[in-house]
Amino acid sequence: MINNLQLKLFFCIFFLIALNANAQIELKNKVVDFTSLLPLENASIYIQNTTIGTVSNSDGRFLLLVPNEFKKDTLVISSIGFKTYKVQVEEFDNTIDIFLEEDVATLDEVVVLAEPRPTTGNGIVLKALEKLEINLPDSSYIQKGFLRHKERNKVEFKWLIESAITLYDSGYTVSSNKHLKINVDQVRKSYDLRDIDSIFSYVSYSNQKNSGQRLKVNDVNRDDLSTDQLIQAIKWNDTRVNGLQNLFKGKLNLLRNSKNENALFGEEVLQKHQFKLDTILVDNERKIYKIKIEKSFDFVGLQTKGIYNEGYIANGWLYIYYDNYAIKRIEYDLIAASDAQKIRSKRLFDTQVNHKLVINYMEYEDKMYPNYVYYETPKLVTVGLKSNTEMTESQKNRYNKNERFYYTVQEVLFSEIILDNETVQLELQKDWDADIFSPKPYNKDFWHNYNVLLESEEDEKLIKDLTKKASLFKE
Repeated sequence: MINNLQLKLFFCIFFLIALNANAQIELKNKVVDFTSLLPLENASIYIQNTTIGTVSNSDGRFLLLVPNEFKKDTLVISSIGFKTYKVQVEEFDNTIDIFLEEDVATLDEVVVLAEPRPTTGNGIVLKALEKLEINLPDSSYIQKGFLRHKERNKVEFKWLIESAITLYDSGYTVSSNKHLKINVDQVRKSYDLRDIDSIFSYVSYSNQKNSGQRLKVNDVNRDDLSTDQLIQAIKWNDTRVNGLQNLFKGKLNLLRNSKNENALFGEEVLQKHQFKLDTILVDNERKIYKIKIEKSFDFVGLQTKGIYNEGYIANGWLYIYYDNYAIKRIEYDLIAASDAQKIRSKRLFDTQVNHKLVINYMEYEDKMYPNYVYYETPKLVTVGLKSNTEMTESQKNRYNKNERFYYTVQEVLFSEIILDNETVQLELQKDWDADIFSPKPYNKDFWHNYNVLLESEEDEKLIKDLTKKASLFKE
């Protein structure tokens, strides 16, 4: 017969086994350029032959939680133009910075090809776009990831949301408008300090909905508005400008939506972009083209409903693998170029760079999946004060240049890919909600084992300041 002591011992052993099975190994360190000693941003840190990974922040730092079952697997740290660092997970040292040395590509081997290899930037990019049907996913999949959505002016954060998200896509061959879905699974942080933004959103929303007398920002007192009025207006404004649906279904999802009508990287890509071959680098022991994106004959436009979003030139870089023409990384800026857009951008945003996009892709089972997305855009908060009289102190604060101009940053890190069709179909049967702006209950246990993007030192300070002052909405 089992006595109480044996029973307790049994449960203790069972608990320890279960705890060990769910244990995580924390890998936390900094990636540095060996030559310049500067931090390396956006270095890829992942477990070989899996989708478990992250990227380094602007300080070169990263945090990666690895399930204990992968402790014998290989950790890979790579950055385009540098030699790759590899080590067994359980042997990784959290106390010593990771220094990556520059790597130079060589082209001394003789390769027999069935078709001529393009030699110009334009030719390489057109070949890469031609190969998208081969290199991008051609069947349904789900990705699990982490979103950090932040809004700030030149002084402080005004809004911060951190969420766990799920993305479903049925593949490159069909329209994302009909076959791409996003769900917000959990929320880790949600702080709101947007008084001016709330007023402007309310005025814009009211004027859109009402055909009568138009409101002006100066006519509205923040304290006179109810929480429900503010929530409705803010959601309307944020969803049309900064909703996740816009990022993944819009024209700036350059590769996924290249088949769409008037796509930026569609059939007329060379009318709005020119591509110049810069050099050939190395990425994780593979040769990779570095190609400059430059202006072409026509302006670039996004055709955003209700917002003038035209008159840009494109600038940035493409990184395309030498062997299979798969696109590894996109750095894409849209800069005001037409007279109308230059005036608008300066007056409303105090910047000429209106859209800044970075997309990293990871190769998994011979297909390229989005791994990390960074999107930054200025945000219209208030159009400024036109007055012949002397401004009051409150007006000076409201229209202060450092306080007035906002911009939004969205970062998405994907750390899991699900290809099993049964699992995908089960996920699709759940209720999906892409609203990143609705608060949800905080689940501490969920976040304890979930990979997130490590904040930079500047972000940490600004977030700490925000959490001291912010509340979701004023009653």
